[in-house]
Amino acid sequence: MTVKTKRIVWGAAALAVVALLIWRTAVTPGTIEDPASYACAVYSTPLSLLPPVIAILLALITKEVYTSLLIGIATGALLYANGNLELAINTMFFNTEGGMIYKLADPWNVGILVFLVMLGILVALMNKAGGSAAFGRWASSHIKTRAGAQLATVLLGVLIFVDDYFNCLTVGSVMRPVTDRQRISRAKLAYLIDSTAAPVCIIAPVSSWAAAVTSSVPEEMNINGFTMFLRTIPYNYYAILTLVMLVFLALTGTDYGPMALHERNAARKGDLYTTPDRPYGDDTADEVAGRGSVADLLAPVLVLIVSCVVGMVYTGGFFSGVDFITAFAGCDASVGLVMGSSVALAFTFVFYLSRDVLSFKDFTACIPAGFKEMVAPILILTMAWTLSGVTGLLGAKYFVADLVQGNAGVLQYLLPVIIFVVAIFLAFATGTSWGTFAILVPIVCNAFPSGEMLVISIAACLSGAVCGDHCSPISDTTIMASAGAHSNHVNHVSTQLPYAMTVAAVSAVCYALAGGIEAVLGGKGGVFASLLLLVIAVVIELVVLGVLRRRFAAKETVQL
Repeated sequence: MTVKTKRIVWGAAALAVVALLIWRTAVTPGTIEDPASYACAVYSTPLSLLPPVIAILLALITKEVYTSLLIGIATGALLYANGNLELAINTMFFNTEGGMIYKLADPWNVGILVFLVMLGILVALMNKAGGSAAFGRWASSHIKTRAGAQLATVLLGVLIFVDDYFNCLTVGSVMRPVTDRQRISRAKLAYLIDSTAAPVCIIAPVSSWAAAVTSSVPEEMNINGFTMFLRTIPYNYYAILTLVMLVFLALTGTDYGPMALHERNAARKGDLYTTPDRPYGDDTADEVAGRGSVADLLAPVLVLIVSCVVGMVYTGGFFSGVDFITAFAGCDASVGLVMGSSVALAFTFVFYLSRDVLSFKDFTACIPAGFKEMVAPILILTMAWTLSGVTGLLGAKYFVADLVQGNAGVLQYLLPVIIFVVAIFLAFATGTSWGTFAILVPIVCNAFPSGEMLVISIAACLSGAVCGDHCSPISDTTIMASAGAHSNHVNHVSTQLPYAMTVAAVSAVCYALAGGIEAVLGGKGGVFASLLLLVIAVVIELVVLGVLRRRFAAKETVQL
């Protein structure tokens, strides 16, 4: 089929769809007289799942999450309106339960967006002040071994857990001179940066990722999203096991796959790149701007953490007599994060200006710069909220609940593994974790309205989304990790993939084990069971890594 023929076919198909919609608009009502009793033709049927399915398939095909989410929203609105264009447009934007305008008017959602903007401003301020550069200078004078340089990179990545963008943008510039001096390859540095970005943020309660996950839980489920996020942390195997692997590799000097070649060339020949390509030149000692000290990096981050925790327990009633754990579990994360980030931003302003680290002009310039860094997350969240709302209007949760309940048995307990694998492929194809768990979390909540299987399945979704994002060459964090390390991007992706797949395989086994244990316990597993399973997961990972180390020791272990 020629290009001209394809255009004619697509044009004819588009005209047919438009004609069908115009006809449906003419023969169906454009308003709803009684919203309480209204039900669309596809309510609680298999077609009620069509919007998220379309969004997922388009994301896999186009590798672009924004348009995919938008088309999914439009499809859901048309289904709810029975094909009436007027009602569909009103549903998309103005429906009180699922419309985009009303989702953005929701105080909880707006609070999350405000927190993201303030976080972006803080990121811009700390970079501009030069606190990260000062930390790099301090580290260079105190770190004397390859293992120490890698562990310091991991430690800094864990410290900067409030946002993955901030992590990637900071850790590379701070640690690159340190790792260069210890002859650590740029590919290994990029891996360390990437592995302490999303995997750390997804298990940190005070982070933009926690806020996004919390807001992805449908309101109608009557689930405290923040409490659910906390419950998923012990089951977030990919993130935790990735950190375990980082420490193991650093302490033992083990490397395998393409990374082993890069590390041997760096350690023995001083070649940090291996391949001929030098995307940033032979920059072995970059100079970084800023008059700040180490305190200008640590103080704002510590104040942000403390103030956000205080803000959250305040909303949970801690200062009214409620104990700390109860207050933290019952907090309003949206309000608490806004309060905490406001305090941190005000502190940073006074702290920097009083020490003449930044001028007032520099401070104001960081405000729009920080906002721009958060445009992408805000877009994803806005459309994900709307897609969730429109899918709810179609009664998808009732259809999924009936489907799962009607197929009771051991297969239910394989769903965590299935969800984990689906999330990996979706995130890998789209390059975004946020878009992945924003699509899948509401579906998981409908499949398991309550119980420990809900916690495990949501954790599997989050874990798979991070794994897919970690492996994807089109992921923003993967690209930024390459840029932060000044590494060739293809080298970063190819060297990181075997490590990520090792952790993913162990994680899949652990999710199958978790589902099986829940089948035995009858869904009564709690915190103790989750911690026991985590210990077992770590032991399995260490055994696997030990086997790999012995296998590749003779030819692929770098001698420290």
